[in-house]
Amino acid sequence: MMEHSKHVEPVNTVPRRERPGASAEETDVDYARQMGTRLGFWAAVMTAASSAVALAVAVTTPPRSGPYCRSGCISYPYTDVAEYVPRDYLWMYPAILGAIAFVVLAASVHSSASGRWKGWTLAGTCLAVVAAGALVIDYGLQLSVVQPSLLAGETSDLSLLSQYNPHGIFIGLENLGYATLALAAMFLGVPLANTALKAAPAAGRVLFLGGVLALGLLVFLGFLYQEQLEYRFEVLGLLVMDLVLVVSGALLAVAFFRPRPLPYERRDWRGYHGKVVPS
Repeated sequence: MMEHSKHVEPVNTVPRRERPGASAEETDVDYARQMGTRLGFWAAVMTAASSAVALAVAVTTPPRSGPYCRSGCISYPYTDVAEYVPRDYLWMYPAILGAIAFVVLAASVHSSASGRWKGWTLAGTCLAVVAAGALVIDYGLQLSVVQPSLLAGETSDLSLLSQYNPHGIFIGLENLGYATLALAAMFLGVPLANTALKAAPAAGRVLFLGGVLALGLLVFLGFLYQEQLEYRFEVLGLLVMDLVLVVSGALLAVAFFRPRPLPYERRDWRGYHGKVVPS
């Protein structure tokens, strides 16, 4: 006797939260937000850790030129610096990781935000992308172009790119990057300060107030020193924003943390609905 084949409904085993009475579309939105919190947790950890390492190494790197240099200062064309490679460039590696991690963190905040705050978080995410782009390009040029050129003795065209030039491209891109990062922190801080997700309100206040402080320093120092601004804002902007990323990253890691799997219902790529898996 021929047996009739039975259609077996696929079951997805990925943990997921299901709200009673939610439509399939609403359930998919809930799933996206839950996945955002998992990604956000690791992005927050990476942001805090990378920024902490970058800040610790940066503040122990002595100034070799400009207004804060006290002895043995380098002068134009700022290219007789091969002896400082790689020591003076080490802090840029974790700084690149921190900038990229912050973009992922901003995207996670955006995916987890309620509808009324989506405009704020989208603006914050876009500004984070601009800031990270400026900083990653800036630090990437130092690590992949300037550093090997100094070691090879190819220094004829490096003056504008040198990090020791207080009027150079490096300082200009850093100023742009940290000013834009401050704006991104402000836009992300407002919706976070108005949510009830564990430590998120505290993280939102840190982001917003830190962004205001950094931009306030840029305006004040720019007005005070004008064309002689040099790297004064770069130093203070890096200090303020790295501290902001360390503290807010740690707080958001707490906010995004989920200690156990949650029940779910989700449609797979063929449109079938899986069964609810108990937690």
